[in-house]
Amino acid sequence: MKMLRTLALLSGLALAAAAQAQQPDTAALLAAQRQAMQPLALMDGVWRGTARVYQDGGRIKELVQTERVGSMLAGTLKVVEGRGYAADGQLEFHAFGVVSFAPRTGKYNFHANAQGQSANFDFEARPDGFVWFVRYGGVTIRNTAVIKDGNWTEIGERLVEGQAPVKTVELNLRRVGDTAWPAADAVPLK
Repeated sequence: MKMLRTLALLSGLALAAAAQAQQPDTAALLAAQRQAMQPLALMDGVWRGTARVYQDGGRIKELVQTERVGSMLAGTLKVVEGRGYAADGQLEFHAFGVVSFAPRTGKYNFHANAQGQSANFDFEARPDGFVWFVRYGGVTIRNTAVIKDGNWTEIGERLVEGQAPVKTVELNLRRVGDTAWPAADAVPLK
């Protein structure tokens, strides 16, 4: 009986050690996520400018576009809210997105919600901005943003194999200030 208890104890210890070995190193994962978000710090703040939406028949809808961008979860997420206003002040476009990074795959993800829809998009950080992609069927929408000297320029293009790119949207924004959003005003313990 003593031998069975010893074997059971050793087996339990071996299983616990194996389970612990499979646990992710949380500190390392968080450090990798924070490091991946560093290039996106240039997005932080409050932005305002114009959005031109290129529509069928050569029509262009122009909006006053605002963006507010900040970090969440100790710098491991980038949170973005965009609003597009018509000339009369009516809110015509409202989007919310979260950029995350998965250390295990080495890839970013952009989860966005807008106009009653929600989806995940491929996202690439670049030293001077970012690129994100919407893919459906044989069509890709590539959105390329360059952020430099307090200016955020973003061009969306519809890409179809064998055809010239077609511009879908153009943002020209100017950084107008800082924001503590979304991390500020957390609910206190008491």
